[in-house]
Amino acid sequence: MPTEKQKDTAIFVCQLLSNLLQPILLFIYDPLQKYIFLIGGREESLEITIYENGNWEFNTDDET
Repeated sequence: MPTEKQKDTAIFVCQLLSNLLQPILLFIYDPLQKYIFLIGGREESLEITIYENGNWEFNTDDET
């Protein structure tokens, strides 16, 4: 199960995307790695990982 900090951060990030009128296409909790992963944006361009401690980061695509 996600931690309380992860849940709070997930709500914050989802609300942020919603306020910016960006769709949330995938929301998944990985019980083995213990993180929440989101894909959002009109072109599926936003990938966000939320860690157990509540910290989050945008994932970057290294294929340039």
